[in-house]
Amino acid sequence: MILPSEMSRVYILTHERHIDSLVELLHEAGLMEISHSKVEGVEEGAMHEDVGVCASYELRLTRIIDILKKYEKRKRGIRAALKPSIPEKVKVGKVTLDEKIEQAEKLLDDIEGFVIEAEGRIGEIEKRVEGMEEELQKLKLLQPFGIDLSWLGKSEYVVIKAGVSRDLEALKNSLEGMDVSIFAEPLPDEKEMWVVLIIAHSSLDEEIEKKVKNFDEMEIEGKGTPSDAINSITRERKELEKKKRKLVNNLREIYRERKSALFAMREEIQIEKQRKEIPERFGRTSYTSLIEGWCLSDDAQKLKGIVEKATDGEAFFSSRKADRSSKEAPIHLRMPEWANSFRTFLELFALPKYNEINPSMFLGISFILFFGIMLGDAGYGSIILIASLAAYIKLGKYSNMIKEWSFLGIWLGLATVIAGILFNGFFGDFIPRFVYGDATKALYSLQVGSIHLPIDALHKPLTILVITLLLGLAHLNLGFVLAIYQNYKRKEIKPIFGEQVPWFLLQIGGGALIGSALLHIWSLSPLMFYVSVIFTIIGLIALVVNNGAMGLFDVTGYIGDWLSYARLLALGLATAGMALAFNIVAELLPTIVPYVGVVLVPVILVVAHFANLLIQALGAAIHSLRLQYVEFFGRFYEGGGRKFVPFQIKRKYTEEIK
Repeated sequence: MILPSEMSRVYILTHERHIDSLVELLHEAGLMEISHSKVEGVEEGAMHEDVGVCASYELRLTRIIDILKKYEKRKRGIRAALKPSIPEKVKVGKVTLDEKIEQAEKLLDDIEGFVIEAEGRIGEIEKRVEGMEEELQKLKLLQPFGIDLSWLGKSEYVVIKAGVSRDLEALKNSLEGMDVSIFAEPLPDEKEMWVVLIIAHSSLDEEIEKKVKNFDEMEIEGKGTPSDAINSITRERKELEKKKRKLVNNLREIYRERKSALFAMREEIQIEKQRKEIPERFGRTSYTSLIEGWCLSDDAQKLKGIVEKATDGEAFFSSRKADRSSKEAPIHLRMPEWANSFRTFLELFALPKYNEINPSMFLGISFILFFGIMLGDAGYGSIILIASLAAYIKLGKYSNMIKEWSFLGIWLGLATVIAGILFNGFFGDFIPRFVYGDATKALYSLQVGSIHLPIDALHKPLTILVITLLLGLAHLNLGFVLAIYQNYKRKEIKPIFGEQVPWFLLQIGGGALIGSALLHIWSLSPLMFYVSVIFTIIGLIALVVNNGAMGLFDVTGYIGDWLSYARLLALGLATAGMALAFNIVAELLPTIVPYVGVVLVPVILVVAHFANLLIQALGAAIHSLRLQYVEFFGRFYEGGGRKFVPFQIKRKYTEEIK
C-alpha cells in the first residue's frame, strides 16, 4: 500500500483462430491492460470489420434514447435527490454478435420509425406555435383599428401599411406634403410607442417607402378582423398543443416500457464494439497475433490460466515483473476501503510514479485533521456530520461516489466537532451567550494534567499557534521520513544524506540554538551547545554541497513553508470571529428593532451561520489541500504516473447470466 501495486509486463502469442475466444475471456476477466504492440518486424493489427456494424447500431440506439429522454417525466427537488432512480439491470445470456444485431434490429423496427417521425412532428408543431406567438403579438397591436386584414398591402387603388413607430412626430414629418392618411394608437405597455396605419393611393407606394422614417412595417397575412384572426389562431394553437401532448405521452410510454431494453441493448452492442476494436492494438503475422500489455503481478498466474483456457493451451504466455525504475508501468493503487475517498485528492494532483510512494492515506488523514482545526466549530461540524450520515445511509446504496464522499464527510464532521469542543466553539459563543447568559463563560471546564480545556482560540491564539506550528513541523518531517523510505526503496542512498538528513540536523541543532539564544525557552549545557552548533554546521554544509551557495536560501524557504501552517490558526479565528459577530448582532437586534427583532433573531442566526459554514468550509478544504500539495508534497512527491486501465467489461444496465 505504501508503493503502487507491482505490475508485470505481459506477452501473449497465439494462433488467429483463438483470438475471438481469448479477447472475450480477457474482456470478462478485466485483469490486463492491452497496449499497442511495439515488437519490431510485426505488423500492426486492424479493427474487426464488424466495428462499423456495431457503431451503426450504437448510434441508432443512442439517437432513440436521446430523443426519448427529452420527454421523460423526471422527479425534481429534494425528493428526487433523496431517492434517485436506480437503473434496472436486464439479465442477458451469452449470445453471438449476429444474435445481438438481430435483437437490436427487432427492437429498433418496433419503435425507431415512430420515435423519429414523432420527434419531427413535435418539432414542426413547436415551430408553428412559435410562429403563431409572433402573429398573435402583431394582431393584438392591430385590434384597436378593427381593419380587415385582407386590406393590408397594395391593391389596385390603395396601399395600406401597418407598423410600429417610436417617434410619431418624426414619422408624420417625413411624409409631410404627401397625400396620405395616418392613424395611430399608443401601445398600452410601452411608453412613446405607437401602432400606425398609413393609407395612401397605390401610386405613392414607392415614394412612401423612400421617405418614411421611424416606422417598422409589419407583414401580416389573413382575412377578417384582427380579433377574428386571433380567435382562429388560438383555436389552431390549442389543437396543435393537444396533438403535441398526445405525441409526447406516446413517447413517454415507449420510454417507460422500453427504457431498460434500450439501455441494455446499447450496452451489449458497446461491449461487442470494444471487443472488435481491441485487435487494432495487437501485433500480427500471417497466422498469429501478439498481445502486449500489463497486469498486476498478483494476477499473472490467474491471467495465464485464462489464456490457456481460451486457447486450449496453444499459446505462448510470458509475464515479467517491472523494475521499480520503469517509466512505462501503469499505476494501480491498492488501499483499504475506508481510504478510497482520498484517492480523488491524489488524482487531482497527479498519480505517483511507479517507484514513488502512494501518499493517499497520509494526505487523507492530515487533510481531515487540518480541515477540522481550520473550521474548528462543533456546531458546524455537527451539521456536516449529520448531513454526511444521512447521505451515507439514504443515498450511499445508489452511488459509490456518494458513499465515498459522504464517508469522508463523516470524518470531516467528527474532526470539526472534536476541534470545536477543544477550542470552545459551538456556533461561535452561542451556548455561553444565549444559554448560559454569559458570553465570557466557556462551554465546559476540564483539567487534563497541566492542560485546561477548552482552549479558547479567540482569547488564547498564541497557544493555538504553537499547536498548529508543532503540527506543521510534524507534517513536514513526515514528508522527509517518506522521502528517506522512498530513496531507500530506490536504492538511492546519496540523496538521503544530501537532501533529507541535513534537515533533521538543522532542525535539531538550529532549533536548539534559536530556542536558547533568541527565544530563551530553555538553556543548553556546554555539551548540548556544541552538539547543536555541529549539527547546524553539518546541515548547512550538506545543503551547500548538494545545491551550491543557493542551497542556503532553502533554509528560508523551509521556514516559510513551516509558517504556512499558521493558516490553521488564521482560518480557525476567522470562523470563530464571524460566528461571534453574528451572535452579537442577533443579541442586539431585539433592542434595535423592538418586537420585529425578536422574530428576526432565529432567521438571522440560521441564515448567517449557514452562510458562514459554507464559506469557511470551502476555505478550510482549499487551504488544507494547499498544505498537502505544496508544503507536504514538496518534501518527497512529484507524481506523473499513468493510471492502470484494464480491458474489462463495465456493466451498468445488464447482468450476464452464467
